[in-house]
Amino acid sequence: MRHDLLSDVMNIMKNGEKIGKKSCIVPASNLIKEVLKVIQKEGYIGSFEFIDDGKSGKINIELICKINDSKIIKPRFSVKKDEYEKWERRYLPSKDIGILIVSTSKGIMTQREAMKKGLGGKLIAYVY
Repeated sequence: MRHDLLSDVMNIMKNGEKIGKKSCIVPASNLIKEVLKVIQKEGYIGSFEFIDDGKSGKINIELICKINDSKIIKPRFSVKKDEYEKWERRYLPSKDIGILIVSTSKGIMTQREAMKKGLGGKLIAYVY
């Protein structure tokens, strides 16, 4: 039984890249689709496609060997629009390396986009 689908997806992607797989199949949800769009836009994964299996569905992700680490952030800390640097120092290895994925009132985006738009939100995950 799965308790946290997003955590499972991040671990499946990271482990697939470590062993050199070209693709992986993960469970689907709307949150996972939005997070994968952000990760894809930043260039950490290739394309992904939804596979309908009659239940909730699955997503086939093309891996391109750019992920060193990816994890979710629990508990989901609230972040003000001027506190992103503090969380970058905590979760990312260096400045301008990696992304924090944030859920804002305008949707799911990276911390850089949220800073440009002047939005706070909840931290979801990080990838580098």
